Amino acid sequence: MRFLQENARWLATGLLLAFGSSFGQTYFISLFAGEIRVHYGLTDGQWGGIYTIATVASAALLIGFGGRADTMRLSRLAVIVAAFFALAAVLMAVGQAVWTLLLAVFLLRFCGQGMMTHMKMTAMARWFVATRGRAMSITNLGHPMGEAILPVVAIAVISLVGWRATWGVAAAVIAFALIPALILLLAQDRAPKGSNGGQGAPGLYGKHWTRAEVLGHPLFYAFVPLLLTPGFIGTVVFFHAVHVGEVKGWSLSQMAPSYATYALASVTTGLLAGWAVDRFGPPRLLPFVLLPMAAGMALIGPAEAPWQWAAALALVGVTQGCAAALAGTLLPTLFGTNHLGSVRSIATALMVFATAIGPGITGWFIDQGVTYPEQGMAQALWCVALSAAFIPVMRWTLRLQREGAPVSERPF
Repeated sequence: MRFLQENARWLATGLLLAFGSSFGQTYFISLFAGEIRVHYGLTDGQWGGIYTIATVASAALLIGFGGRADTMRLSRLAVIVAAFFALAAVLMAVGQAVWTLLLAVFLLRFCGQGMMTHMKMTAMARWFVATRGRAMSITNLGHPMGEAILPVVAIAVISLVGWRATWGVAAAVIAFALIPALILLLAQDRAPKGSNGGQGAPGLYGKHWTRAEVLGHPLFYAFVPLLLTPGFIGTVVFFHAVHVGEVKGWSLSQMAPSYATYALASVTTGLLAGWAVDRFGPPRLLPFVLLPMAAGMALIGPAEAPWQWAAALALVGVTQGCAAALAGTLLPTLFGTNHLGSVRSIATALMVFATAIGPGITGWFIDQGVTYPEQGMAQALWCVALSAAFIPVMRWTLRLQREGAPVSERPF
């Protein structure tokens, strides 16, 4: 409680950025998929193609623009991003041509899933050092809060005023609630208690790594599969939920409670993972993060009842909660915080890219006759193999931290 009281302003900023990103997340945009396809005369494949193109483009821009988190004050950058976020919602509300739809989705994905999340994670990593894991896990709660609240509200508003007016309401919320709240919270520019006096925390070898130095070190590439896998599987398991129901003979009403189990598991384990990161250090979690997801994906294939689907999603949620805490702490721990915005933009772009290609790849296999439940076992084996591979990566990372080994050292 003392930690929450002393850092309320800063934790609230992170929580608000995470919650605000919801308007650009897949689960929110997908609520309007049916109306969008009808209005623009798009097939499922055409709509999926637009979504993939827009998301990949947003990931590409994030690599170049994400470094602004190092050079621009958050009080200014957050407001600029939120303003374009509101513009994207307006385009969804009034756009008539397919190109305006593509632009709107691009801005939603870039500002929401991309920059809002990127700014939150960068700020928390820079503001907090000894309690970084705790701060990450608390502010990450903004994501399940959005998942629990916004779909219910959006569906109700769509039934009252229609899908286009609902996007107008979203634009108004961003412009007249989110932006003023960010201005108020960020009006006090100081390093929160427990941060490091605003001086930044160095990484390996006692230095702050630039993006070029990080990309030149083999350790970063060892982490890439961990950056890609939770986003890839976490996206497609929800994207193909209707397909799974059709294969299994379950109704959506029977599957609906599974989202609550997922959110509960993600929140609970996210908080526990935040404590574990602060206590043991992020590298020690590497071999264990993907194991719950492996168990969940292996369960989908033989599942015969909706409660088993709920159990599978809960296991996926365990990994997602742990991965969120780990993703927010690993890079600043190893590479420092002074260039974190530039470094993290690469990692965030990779995660966004994974969410973009996941539905397309798994959808292609479905079209070839391989159902998603059948694909689940392959994804489970992938997670197990990665967990085993991360044992030497963990040892290598700990050795670098402990001994200051030469940059060229490799794990094998």
